[in-house]
Amino acid sequence: MKLAFSTLGVPALPIEQVVRLAAEHGFHGVEIRANAEEPVHTGLSAAERSAVVAEFEKSGVEILTVAAYAKVAAPGDDEPVLTDLRANLALAADLGAPFVRVFPGGGELPAAEADLYAARRLAAVAPDAARLGVKVLLETHDSHPTGADAARILGLVGHGSVGAIWDVMHTWRGGEQPSETYPVLAPHLGYVQVKDIASTEDTTPMPLGEGVLPLAETVEVLSRGDWDGWLCWEYEKRWYPQVAELPELLSPARQHLSRLLANSA
Repeated sequence: MKLAFSTLGVPALPIEQVVRLAAEHGFHGVEIRANAEEPVHTGLSAAERSAVVAEFEKSGVEILTVAAYAKVAAPGDDEPVLTDLRANLALAADLGAPFVRVFPGGGELPAAEADLYAARRLAAVAPDAARLGVKVLLETHDSHPTGADAARILGLVGHGSVGAIWDVMHTWRGGEQPSETYPVLAPHLGYVQVKDIASTEDTTPMPLGEGVLPLAETVEVLSRGDWDGWLCWEYEKRWYPQVAELPELLSPARQHLSRLLANSA
């Protein structure tokens, strides 16, 4: 498996620093937060997109994902969601990223209604994703935290260019064990997002291996399934300013994930 880290939960870092951190600490790729306040977003010109690509290529680090913020299960008109999705698909294609991340965001809608919103929108952009060679990945999150929740939507879509991100924190807090999540997401799985937290109630981020999440079990399940994709570490300092800085934790995180992989081989 390849290892990545995410810029989702850290204050905006220049691309040069992101790439340097990844290369220096032994990560193969980076999940890029695509937002107007970040260095990478859909408003970049063609030249600016090419400059981002060149920066990554210099160090041999891959752009794993354009992490967009579309909420595909949210109530309301489809068009703004579809416009946002298509813009991020084009950005990912220009950057050479294989994936675009989206959220469910169904809020208080009944599950069946939220599922239909999400499935309709994902199906609408699936041909665009296929044409661009990019896959849209629905993260296990908010209104759809478990693998079973995400799989309901993906089953309705039934398209190879639409899949899932398995966020281990959300599936575990939703009551699923890794041995339950993996079988339902395996046909759709783009990659796995890992982190560690203090407890079920306290999601303060912790260094990998120091919290309560079933990371060893997750890697074991993936290895038994002969899954050979990406593990992406997400450290959400952005919302927890009191925790340690990302750079000092990158090497320990990579070492911990490498140990888990070695122990599960």
